[in-house]
Amino acid sequence: MSLRTELLRARRSVATAFLAGALVSLASWMVWALPQNTVSQKGQQFHPGAITIKRGDTIRIVNDDGDLLHHAYVDSPTFSFDSGDQQPGSVTPVTFSVSGDFNVLCAIHPKMLLVVHVR
Repeated sequence: MSLRTELLRARRSVATAFLAGALVSLASWMVWALPQNTVSQKGQQFHPGAITIKRGDTIRIVNDDGDLLHHAYVDSPTFSFDSGDQQPGSVTPVTFSVSGDFNVLCAIHPKMLLVVHVR
């Protein structure tokens, strides 16, 4: 084998290792950057139907129903929230500043229920 062939193989190995490292880094960054507390509104349901977060965390409620309005709200003695009408595709952040268990309901679709456990 010639010196030139060995150099080409070595360069390929270095390039492959670099690319693999870059892909692993990118995948790690993407997982870190994705919102961890996202709840979808689809099919007239919250997905997931329950979530546990820490006090002070924010959940993002995403209206993934292509043609339906939603209207999320919480009405409890210690915490209240009202999103108003949520257009399809909209994202509504809700920050839970107190601990407890809270029911998030939809004023338009009364069977929708999201239980938020705030620790």
